[in-house]
Amino acid sequence: MTKADIVSKIAEKSGIEKTDVLATVEAFMGEVKDALENGENVYLRGFGSFIIKTRAEKTGRNISKNTTLKIPAHNIPAFKPAKVFTEGVKNKVAVK
Repeated sequence: MTKADIVSKIAEKSGIEKTDVLATVEAFMGEVKDALENGENVYLRGFGSFIIKTRAEKTGRNISKNTTLKIPAHNIPAFKPAKVFTEGVKNKVAVK
């Protein structure tokens, strides 16, 4: 499912214009991104949490040059689904 699909479904279900829905979705994504960039986690009860995970410094290898290099500690964004969300997906999706 793409962002356009999400916008279409929300517009269809709510009766709101697609342009308004698109602006709302874009604003939501921008706020989540800004919060994470500022070191804040975003908690959406019943859906999940957008959190910042810290990766420790580690040693990596460049196989083609056969050298080692240090990868510095860094932060990455992550999504942790809520228990209700996880259970719903577990119970609805058919195993292939």
